[in-house]
Amino acid sequence: MAQRVVVAVDGPSGSGKSTVSRRLATALQARYLDTGAMYRAATWAVLAADAELTDPDGIYKIVSAAQLDITTDPAAPGISVDGVNVDGPIRGTEVTQAVSAVAAVPAVRRLLVELQQKIIIEAGRIVVEGRDIGTVVAPDADLKVYLTASAAARAARRSAEVQSDHAATEADLARRDHLDSTRATDPLRQADDAVVLDSTGLGIDEVVRELLLLLEKRAAR
Repeated sequence: MAQRVVVAVDGPSGSGKSTVSRRLATALQARYLDTGAMYRAATWAVLAADAELTDPDGIYKIVSAAQLDITTDPAAPGISVDGVNVDGPIRGTEVTQAVSAVAAVPAVRRLLVELQQKIIIEAGRIVVEGRDIGTVVAPDADLKVYLTASAAARAARRSAEVQSDHAATEADLARRDHLDSTRATDPLRQADDAVVLDSTGLGIDEVVRELLLLLEKRAAR
């Protein structure tokens, strides 16, 4: 396999992107980038500053002034804002409910995409997960995957992960799907050349094995 390998993993919340991407990165001895964590960290900064979520200029001002540092070790991913570790807070309800609004600000997306592309170039071998990786962040990725699952499966996974009510979780996922898919800038969508993989009835190891086979086949061409 080539020294430089970039794998783009896109898909909606609860599809298994994070776990699959980390396992795949470990198998490839590559780095791992969770772009969603970057948007969540930016949202945490916005909320910490008591900014209005309806004020895009104010949001951008806060995010552009914040120092985001993300760890790309698949065994120990983490992110901090201005030296403060926010791994726990960014997964809370408050950030989850606000992240789509912050991520929809075009200037914020441009800022974070530039940072993400810099990380990818410096890493060389990396698995990147998010919602616009194959279409915007890494359109030249060696493998583009759109990972999905049924609404019920996604809600079950997420509610088990955060110990929340299944019905409420499914409703929140539907809300975020709509916001992410209909935003004007870099909406969630499948890249034309992405491989679609439905993980509803698959275990994590099965998904990772399938992706490794796809990479091997592409490398052999």
